[in-house]
Amino acid sequence: MDFLTNAWDTFISLIKSFQVTDALDIILVSFILYNAIKLVRETRAEQLIKGLLILCVVWAAAFYLQLYMVSNILSYIFQFGVIAIIVLFQPEIRRALEQLGRRGIGSKYWSLGNFSKNSEEVEKRCRTCIQAAVDAASELQRLKMGALIVFEMQTKLGDIIDSGTVINAEPSAQMISNIFFNKAPLHDGAMVIRDGMIYAAGCILPLTKSDKVSVSLGTRHRAAIGMSEVSDAVVVVVSEETGQISLARHGVLARNFTKDTLKSELEKLILSQYAGQKTAGEGKSKKFPTIRKGKKK
Repeated sequence: MDFLTNAWDTFISLIKSFQVTDALDIILVSFILYNAIKLVRETRAEQLIKGLLILCVVWAAAFYLQLYMVSNILSYIFQFGVIAIIVLFQPEIRRALEQLGRRGIGSKYWSLGNFSKNSEEVEKRCRTCIQAAVDAASELQRLKMGALIVFEMQTKLGDIIDSGTVINAEPSAQMISNIFFNKAPLHDGAMVIRDGMIYAAGCILPLTKSDKVSVSLGTRHRAAIGMSEVSDAVVVVVSEETGQISLARHGVLARNFTKDTLKSELEKLILSQYAGQKTAGEGKSKKFPTIRKGKKK
């Protein structure tokens, strides 16, 4: 009975001392933990976190059972835990910072400020480029020639561009088709579109490390998914084997696009950032179906 009374008195004292700043503190911590869990869920980091939790349990058990040697070894390991976490979670930390930069409070105003003077010109150029890319993808689909076209969004792809050849040319369906012609020097790589211009070709993209990608997908599709995982880029893929047109966005691949549906989807995803009508997060017009493991049909 005394225990319940003391617990009740403690609870009442906490309620009386509770302030608005405490509520704000709880909300911020909850938000950070929620996004941290969301970030590492279904990634390699999830398994690493499980391993760290197991080490913590072993360290607590060793300390309780007075296993001095095990306890000391684990203590030395945890002393360098911060550095180890930075090394182990480097891809996840980089992705989190990129997402924060894209979705931060000032990202909308920064983006609008960059294009305020020439937004109409850039939007017109992007419309022309989208039409050229769609026409080229349709022609390559007919010829069953592979293509990999990356539309740069807010995340700049300078490191990807450096791996290829800078072109910086006006877009046209003929030029895009010629670049991906299977005898052309730059066909074996990705094309990067920046602000409605064919900026570079023959670029090397990072492959996805997800184990949920269908085994029937080749390197070109895995590169498209990988590029969309590490940036907010929109990636169009034309399969060399089947001629099927796919689109990767935020680590998810959608397939079976036609000429009309591809044009509509690209306009919804790309033109909004130049028109200033939507934020990058609102630019997603639909949730793509995830491509999972399966036998090739």
